[in-house]
Amino acid sequence: MREIKVWTDGGSLNNPGESAIGVVVDFGDRKNHYKAKVGIATNNEAEYLAVIYALKKLREILGKKKLKDVKVILHLDSELVGNQLLGKYKIKEEKLQKLFIKFWNIKIDFPNLEIKIIPREENKIADKLVKSLLFVKKLF
Repeated sequence: MREIKVWTDGGSLNNPGESAIGVVVDFGDRKNHYKAKVGIATNNEAEYLAVIYALKKLREILGKKKLKDVKVILHLDSELVGNQLLGKYKIKEEKLQKLFIKFWNIKIDFPNLEIKIIPREENKIADKLVKSLLFVKKLF
């Protein structure tokens, strides 16, 4: 079975504040990097939005049929969000509950999804993508 590794990260300034996401997808023969601003959100909301974005992007690239033959390993450094996605932590915040439902509805298309919570040091590229959007130096 083909394996695709994905790293996601999300962050916000002032929590809540201006937020961005970063996603790295390793297809084995190439790595794609994605980043986007996601408006005003908390760090945890941005983490969820990064996961949702990554899964939607994979579904768009591969199509639903091919996802059945692919193992997707999702790496994220948020202990809270990771454990909520794994069903180990309750989701008390209403906004996170809504984002979890979006994740769950997308997850249906990923029968071989594995979620790994990793140390922040192992998520440097996705983190740099987020920071590149949030910490833009002003010229004037």
